[in-house]
Amino acid sequence: MYRFVLTRQWVCLTLLALVLIPVMIKLGFWQYHRHEHRVANNRLIAESLAARPVPVTELTSAGHIVPRSDYWRTVTATGTFDTAHEVVVRMRTNADDRVGFHVITPLLLADGRAVLVNRGWVAGGDDPQDYPPVPAAPTGEVTVTGRLKADETSGSSGIKDRSGLPDRQVMLINSEQQARALGRPVLGGYLELTDPVPPDRKPEPVGAPDHDSIGPHMAYAVQWWLFAAGVPVGWVVLVRREKRERAAAAEPAAPPATEQNEPAPA
Repeated sequence: MYRFVLTRQWVCLTLLALVLIPVMIKLGFWQYHRHEHRVANNRLIAESLAARPVPVTELTSAGHIVPRSDYWRTVTATGTFDTAHEVVVRMRTNADDRVGFHVITPLLLADGRAVLVNRGWVAGGDDPQDYPPVPAAPTGEVTVTGRLKADETSGSSGIKDRSGLPDRQVMLINSEQQARALGRPVLGGYLELTDPVPPDRKPEPVGAPDHDSIGPHMAYAVQWWLFAAGVPVGWVVLVRREKRERAAAAEPAAPPATEQNEPAPA
């Protein structure tokens, strides 16, 4: 009755269905794991932002790699800005998705070490090869508060560092790179400045990370699993339809109906 499923066409269709089912299930779990990662990351950001501010020297030191558990922690530092070694980071966007620069100014601590401070975003000038107009940093001793971030690398950011850039322009925010330029120890990672807010918000402060949305990954996971469940259902529907069509084609043709109530001959 169902011998047609052994034909080449149906064998290929069945094999395709058997391949699609585990692939779709795996894609569903991939999206589910992305959902779990997003939820965990949102929780980490929320807890870090809500944590009590601590001195930056309690969480990092020269050559230290900031662990993920300390990302976004609120830290404080006291020192004087070294504007002579200030650099700007190319190809950075602001809240309006305008491309410009981030301003990185070393803050010199009393013990001779330094910490990099991302003072915010500025627009570029007429020539992107020129150093952009940057508002002056506060003078004298200042206490700053910011969010702790890890050093940027090509592997973690996807940004390719390159040589031959214009003077005082870089592609990545990296403490080891700036330590060589400064000639003094630089604490690992950097601060995204949150306080004091610069006059007229220039440079434009870097916004807090989004930790409210969870994205569509869970919905995508459910979709893939529904697709996986629909494959065998669709296969059964196609088999039954094929069976009905073959049965209808195998039935003998009915004889033509004889004409009734023929008129009597004249």
